[in-house]
Amino acid sequence: MTALVVDRRDARLTLQADSLVVAAADGRALLPVARVERLIVRSPAVIDAAVLARLWAQGAGVLVLSGRRSEPTARFYGRPHNDVRRRLAQYALQTDEDAKLRLARGLVAAKVAAQGRSLDRLAAARPNARLDIERARRRIAELGVALDAVATVDAARGVEGAAAAAYWPAFAAAFAPALGCAGRSRRPPRDPVNAVLSLAYTLVMFEAGRRAQLAGLDPMLGALHAPAFGRDSLACDLVEPLRPRIDLWTWELFRARTLRPEHFSTDADGRCLLGKAGRGAFYEALEARMPLWSRFLARAARAFAARLDGVDAPLALSMPAPEDEP
Repeated sequence: MTALVVDRRDARLTLQADSLVVAAADGRALLPVARVERLIVRSPAVIDAAVLARLWAQGAGVLVLSGRRSEPTARFYGRPHNDVRRRLAQYALQTDEDAKLRLARGLVAAKVAAQGRSLDRLAAARPNARLDIERARRRIAELGVALDAVATVDAARGVEGAAAAAYWPAFAAAFAPALGCAGRSRRPPRDPVNAVLSLAYTLVMFEAGRRAQLAGLDPMLGALHAPAFGRDSLACDLVEPLRPRIDLWTWELFRARTLRPEHFSTDADGRCLLGKAGRGAFYEALEARMPLWSRFLARAARAFAARLDGVDAPLALSMPAPEDEP
C-alpha cells in the first residue's frame, strides 16, 4: 500500500502500536502504518494527532480535500530533508537566469515530446479524429524544434502555451461527444473529462510536492513556473512532463467505461462533480498507476537537487512509452 483514501463522513483514524486504525459505524480495519506514504481524506473525518505525528515522522504526506468539490484545503508533505544547503542553492537559482533557462527548456521539451506521444496513441485509436490530431501533432513537433532557439524563460513558457493551444482541442476530439469535452476547463471544470483531470492533477501535484521536499527542496521555488503566492511552483515544474500521460490515462478511463456519464453531476455553479461510486473507481485506478508516476517524480526531484549540488546530471524527465505502462 502506498495511499490510503478515506471517503467516509463517520471515519475516525487512530494509532494502535504500529497499526493505523480506521473505524466507522459499520466496523474497523487495521493497516500497517509504515506502509502508508499518502493519506487522502475527503470528508469530515477525525484524525488523531498521534496519527499525524507518525505520518510526518516517516515522511508520509496528508492531503485533505473539501467535500463535494474535492479541492485541497489542507496538507503536509511529511518530515523535511535535513540539509538546508539545497534549499539555499534553490533560492540562489532564482537570480541565475541562464540556469533557470536550461531547466525550463528541459521541462518544456519533455512535456512537448510527451504530448506528441500521447497524440500518436490517440490518433491510432480514434481514426475519426485522426486528421485533427495529426494536425496538432505536426504543430507541436514544430514548437519542439523552435524551443532550441528560445533565449529566456518567458519564451520557453510561450512555447509551452502555444503547444497547449494546439494540443487541447485535438485531445478533446478523442472523447465521445456525450461527455461534452471541448478542451481544458478549470475553476470550475465543466464536464466529466475536466473533472477527472482536475482531481488527478491535484493528487499528482501533491505527490510532486512531497517528493520535492523529500529530496531536500522547497516545493514553492521552481524554474519554469515563477514564484507565486500560494503556489508550489517546483511541484508544478516536476508535473509538467507527466501531464500528457495523466491526460492519456484519463482518456483510457472513459474509453474502458471505468468512468461513465452517470458517475457525474453538475452543481448550481456549473461545476461537474464526480460522485461517490465514480470516486471509488477513480481512486482504485489511480493507485494502480501512481507508483510509476511517483517513481518518475522522485527521479526528477533527485535530478533537480543534483543540479543544485553542482552535479551535471540529466533531468530524468522521460518515461516509458505509453504502451509499456501497466
